[in-house]
Amino acid sequence: MDREQLADFLRHRRESLRPEDVGLRTGARRRVAGLRRGEVAELTGMSADYYTRLEQGRGPQPSAQMLAALARALRLTTDERDHLYRISGHHAPTRTRLDPHVAPALQRVLDRLDDTPAMVLSSLAETLVQNRLAAAIFGDHSRFTGMARSAIYRWFTDASERDVYPVADQPRQGRAHVANLRVAYGLGGPASRAGQLVRALQKESAEFAELWERHEVASRFEDHKTLLHPEVGAIEVDCQALLTEDQSQALLILTAAPRSEAADKLALLRVLGQEQFTS
Repeated sequence: MDREQLADFLRHRRESLRPEDVGLRTGARRRVAGLRRGEVAELTGMSADYYTRLEQGRGPQPSAQMLAALARALRLTTDERDHLYRISGHHAPTRTRLDPHVAPALQRVLDRLDDTPAMVLSSLAETLVQNRLAAAIFGDHSRFTGMARSAIYRWFTDASERDVYPVADQPRQGRAHVANLRVAYGLGGPASRAGQLVRALQKESAEFAELWERHEVASRFEDHKTLLHPEVGAIEVDCQALLTEDQSQALLILTAAPRSEAADKLALLRVLGQEQFTS
């Protein structure tokens, strides 16, 4: 671990960012153009004291999990992320199509979306990051680990995963999940994580096994969805997906028609949030 290099790199990246670059509001009495140390700490989920010690070259070696959080908070490119790992005494993550590091271009768009649900998904339907409104509708996906991080796996192994969709729409959603997984499987092959997911689901879900034998292949999302929320009811939304160049990640954006009932419901969720309904 090169503490001096790490401290200089973190400080430079923090000072080069502005609050609006990471989805924060600029206060009227702000004296510095860059991010504050406390803001970086908040974005990464670490204590302000811990981050300060890293910038001062006297902190302990950060874990790989902490480095991933820092790379996301500081909006690092993949090359910058790899550099951060190396100067921290870690091997850089292997670059694959399922790299969990959110593409900076998608993250920048997501940072500007606070009035409509949005999330970044991997090609295995793993939620890499979601905004507050998406969490209010779909739940906080950061709690999932292992194969359960994939919405495809949860769809066929956890009945509660389907509660957000009307019963009539569930067969179509299940077929879409399998068709998307078929794309990832074709690109990665049997030895990939997609292949592992397929084998696990073939054992655990007869429904999945039957759909998998249809050999349907598609890499797209439904243009229109009806989502169910336990408090506000049905929400009619249009769905748009912004893909990275290699199509390994997708920014999913859900919008309601202006002045519609669905728009009013999203506005209510934006004010009350997930915690209001679950407390």
